[in-house]
Amino acid sequence: MTVHLRPADETDLGAILDIHNDAIRHSTSIWTDEPVDLAERAAWFAEREAAGFPVIVAVLDDAVVGYASFGPWRPKSGYRFTVENSVYMAAGHRGQGIGATLLAEIVRLAQDAGMRVMVANIEAGNAASIGLHERFGFTSVGTVRQVGTKFGRWLDLLIMQLPLQTDGRDAAAT
Repeated sequence: MTVHLRPADETDLGAILDIHNDAIRHSTSIWTDEPVDLAERAAWFAEREAAGFPVIVAVLDDAVVGYASFGPWRPKSGYRFTVENSVYMAAGHRGQGIGATLLAEIVRLAQDAGMRVMVANIEAGNAASIGLHERFGFTSVGTVRQVGTKFGRWLDLLIMQLPLQTDGRDAAAT
């Protein structure tokens, strides 16, 4: 199995939409109740592109089987060196290491962009995502209880973080 990573383009939006909507329909990884349409994903993609944030896809046998991105964690300028990641896999391709490949690339891209911290907001019961992030050195910094709801139950949000700059430089000073 050889997975190829590349920057996403508009021709990938259909596959990204399918993966995104599958996560909405069948998991608590996206706290949205209703699937979105192609226009919503196109707007999301355009916003990421305009802001200089990457969207990458994992391609296996000419099919997009996962995507990842990072974007602003909070909208205030004081948070401009902190980003939040997103990694999503197509059904049938989870647990094969592709998500780890995507996360490794997103972390590298954030480091190269001079970001200071990457945050992951994860539903507290999502053991697979928590384990993936822990393997990359993310640590839990807190849980916010019952802040979301989906599938008729309350959800807790686990916040994890990874320091991206370990050379002692102060990115905020630039």
